[in-house]
Amino acid sequence: MFAFILRRLAQAVIVMVSVALIAFMLFQYVGDPVVFLLGQDATAEQIRELRADLGLDQPFFVQFWHFLANAVQGEFGLSLRQGAKVSRLIAERFPATLELAMVAAVLALVVGIPMGVYAALKRGTFLSQVFMTVSLLGVSLPTFLIGILLILLFAVTLGWFPSFGRGDVTQVGWWTTGLLSAKGWHHITLPAITLAIFQLTLIMRLVRAEMLEVLRTDYIKFARARGLTNRAVHFGHALKNTLVPVMTITGLQLGGLIAFAIITETVFQWPGMGLLFIQAVTFADIPVMAAYLCLIALIFVVINLIVDLLYFAVDPRLRVEKAGGH
Repeated sequence: MFAFILRRLAQAVIVMVSVALIAFMLFQYVGDPVVFLLGQDATAEQIRELRADLGLDQPFFVQFWHFLANAVQGEFGLSLRQGAKVSRLIAERFPATLELAMVAAVLALVVGIPMGVYAALKRGTFLSQVFMTVSLLGVSLPTFLIGILLILLFAVTLGWFPSFGRGDVTQVGWWTTGLLSAKGWHHITLPAITLAIFQLTLIMRLVRAEMLEVLRTDYIKFARARGLTNRAVHFGHALKNTLVPVMTITGLQLGGLIAFAIITETVFQWPGMGLLFIQAVTFADIPVMAAYLCLIALIFVVINLIVDLLYFAVDPRLRVEKAGGH
């Protein structure tokens, strides 16, 4: 187990260094930050002095080492557009994105898993067919279209929910949250549903497919032969083994929810990192783009490590294999 964790950590370090190199290349080949800071009317002397102050006149690998050292400390310089520290901008926007992603992930799991189990156990019923049709629509429709349709129906036509913004937020230390007020829940409902629909339908279809596969295995037949009830077979044996691949997809999708909430945040003007990234791309704000890329990579690495460790808790076969290997 310890060797497994060390191996995963070593792989995580390699991935993060590779992503940091890609992020650093943005500074080298996507515009000149000195020109952005000084403007087109700057003299050659001013450009030369600023490049020396920023360390841009040093060799490539020296610059990359300084970038890597600063990135480890969470420092990515100043935003070229807003003139503020990138770390502060990320810290201000990260709570909103994480809050939206977590609500969407919980919604996708709480609704998607029961729907998938029902669709597997009650094949051919009317409700099961409805679930499969809805899942097909959820997988096919683009996120921005789902968001626009929800806004049109529930915000414009019915007036039940607001169409933009985060609502009232509460300061808890350095963290901000809208989940402690009714208005915050009111504002997060439509964006969370929009962000969750694709993941919900994906989880539902995966659970259904895996459940049907597990129900055909020999150990399920043996469990039935022992006289166990359907509830014990379905939920004590089949569902537990079904959740192993679901955990992988759910972990990756959680990272995807955070990384690709850009469209949802843009449609609903949700003040998170996705909206900040879109604005950074529009204005070629390279420090913000580099920080976003490194942060998203770190989130994926951490989530994958957690999912790998959870395998040992869910699937006893992995513990047996590891023990046998030793």
